[in-house]
Amino acid sequence: MGVKKQSSCTAIAPSSTANLGPGYDVFGLALDALYDRVRIRRTKADNDKDRITIKMSDSAIPSTPESNSAGLVIKRMAQDFSITDSLDVIVKKGVPAGYGMGSSAASAAAAAVAFAGLYRLKIEKSKLVEYAAEGEMASAGTRHYDNVSASVLGGFIISNITEKGIRFIRMEPPKDLFIVIAVPSISVPSKKTELARSVLPKEVPLRSTVHNISSASTVVAGFALRDVEMIGHGIDGDVIVEPARKQLIPGYDAIKRNAHSAGALAVTISGAGPSMIAFMKGKKGAKKVADAMTAGFMEGGVKCRTFACRPSNGARILA
Repeated sequence: MGVKKQSSCTAIAPSSTANLGPGYDVFGLALDALYDRVRIRRTKADNDKDRITIKMSDSAIPSTPESNSAGLVIKRMAQDFSITDSLDVIVKKGVPAGYGMGSSAASAAAAAVAFAGLYRLKIEKSKLVEYAAEGEMASAGTRHYDNVSASVLGGFIISNITEKGIRFIRMEPPKDLFIVIAVPSISVPSKKTELARSVLPKEVPLRSTVHNISSASTVVAGFALRDVEMIGHGIDGDVIVEPARKQLIPGYDAIKRNAHSAGALAVTISGAGPSMIAFMKGKKGAKKVADAMTAGFMEGGVKCRTFACRPSNGARILA
């Protein structure tokens, strides 16, 4: 194919939050808080079984390519581009796994970008998202696009999935949008996403559906108009998913109440949880909101870590 090669390539991809209240499985937002780093190096292996080796900074995450989000992405891309080189992959985790911050998506996104960079492949960014979605098979058992699209593309992403194909609509977040994330210090089940999905209602009243469509539309309008207050108003309008999942978050009511009282415009579960995320206009008051969320988790009997950040511009290759 005339593919140009280099010896190695390193990429990083950001944490992300999905859903943003009413945008279940559709909305994603890249967060400039934590990053995963993936380095892919061409090497020599003794046999075909060792063609892709993965070294993880987090020993709790499987390192076999078939069970690893970065490994699945690399295997698929190597197959599609007929690349048979032996590869040494080093994954340095910065995004905690299982806490609703797009951990597997960050590794998958960084792997897709690093692989494309290593072989200087001319791949459209939307196709890179599709490759990164392969990695979600390792943790969720299916392809999810909300977190990986945000990690690859950055900004606010709407995943438009239809029978005709997939489109990713990117919108630049307002410059004064600021975010506070609270990550509880609790153990999470290995099938946490499945558990979070299992508590959702099987049937939804038409009235609730209309309400969530209205709220989701308000979120999109807020990003289009660069209006942080409008974004917050829409995020707080979920009446379907969050009420069903709040039982899984220790101190949920206190966290939400405290953060609003401290000045947050909206407070919601980050992805499938258990992290909580607050949205603000500007950085001022971020510590107050973080302290309020910490106190809320304490009412639920757990400690937490907090991060304050702006939206991220997405994955990138390191020079």
